[in-house]
Amino acid sequence: MGLLVKVDEDLSPAVCEPLVTRGYDLRTVVGQGWSGTSDADLWPKIVAEGVFFITADKGFGDVRVYPPGTHPGILVLRPARESIAAYRDLLAETLAAVELRNLTGSVSVASASGLRSRRPETD
Repeated sequence: MGLLVKVDEDLSPAVCEPLVTRGYDLRTVVGQGWSGTSDADLWPKIVAEGVFFITADKGFGDVRVYPPGTHPGILVLRPARESIAAYRDLLAETLAAVELRNLTGSVSVASASGLRSRRPETD
């Protein structure tokens, strides 16, 4: 796919299956030894890597803190219930509906009611 994707430590490796199946170049916060890093310290590393970020941390959905267009993209997963299967299924449904490349630069939240995206401002 060519798009680099990083999955936050709050999501189990089992949640990543839909990304692997679709051929995304996948990295994880845990796999890079960044577990326990505060969001404030983690975020500059993610931006420097130029990776699309997937997390369950709803704080990353705050467009005042993470303005669209200032980063490679964020997808926050918010399933109706919290379980590995629910996160994996929501991610699979989201990937079936949209290519992550089409969310580049945006802050998107996937939930049972659909996908909401705040995209970069255009002049």
